[in-house]
Amino acid sequence: MNFRKQFRASNKLKLQDQDAAQAPLASDDKDQSKGQDKEHDKQRVVELAAQIAAYQTVFYAERSRKLLVVLQGMDTAGKDGTVSDVFGRINPLGLRTVSFKAPSLVERDHDYLWRIHQQLPVKGEIVLFNRSHYEDVLITRVHQLIDEAECKRRYAQIADFERMQAETGSVILKFFLHISRDEQKERLQDRLDDPDKHWKFDPQDLVERKSWDDYQRAYEQAIRATDADHAPWYVIPADSKTQRNLAIGSVMVETLERMKLAYPAPHPEYAKLRIT
Repeated sequence: MNFRKQFRASNKLKLQDQDAAQAPLASDDKDQSKGQDKEHDKQRVVELAAQIAAYQTVFYAERSRKLLVVLQGMDTAGKDGTVSDVFGRINPLGLRTVSFKAPSLVERDHDYLWRIHQQLPVKGEIVLFNRSHYEDVLITRVHQLIDEAECKRRYAQIADFERMQAETGSVILKFFLHISRDEQKERLQDRLDDPDKHWKFDPQDLVERKSWDDYQRAYEQAIRATDADHAPWYVIPADSKTQRNLAIGSVMVETLERMKLAYPAPHPEYAKLRIT
């Protein structure tokens, strides 16, 4: 199965355009694991994580390309879980996770991409963005901190920014973890019901939840405006954590396979050396 094609945002949005009755970015059925062997799928995720880790070793040794993975989604969509379950077996030497919060005073004094540029991967490195520069066309738009004209300017700037990264050796993958409103309700309530999960709960999540429909529209517009072959968006059904991990892990493996990674050429003189 070609997971890259199955979850590519451009394919999903084309289908939605053909069906005017379908809501933008409509969620898939809530029980995404129905009819599936959950334990089998969990084991498959473990296998995919091991494959990603093995490819990353060669990727790091090769040191000719960079890989940026963007994880976006509503609160509780599973960005942290994805980092742990899909990328948790990678050697930390070649992996870095960046979680973008509200910009600091210094960051606000620069353009909104300034802090992003500093965190981009170097050659041989995989960087995971847990939230990203897309917050500057999502939360800012939903809360009307920027108007429509500025938002469109930022779409163009982001598209140029990502094209520059691709042209200078970066492979870019962008995942939208798409959960339903009902599933978010359950996950937020679960955090409240379990004292050991209170540290995960942020009252601000309830404030943002009130703007659910506005966020869905903002995500759809951002995805439409910035999806490109060199920086593709993948819409990942995320009500099922297992299916979410399976989808992202599969796209990652397919992408790494297509890169035709190889260890650097051996040093001929090394074969003559003998350790005494």
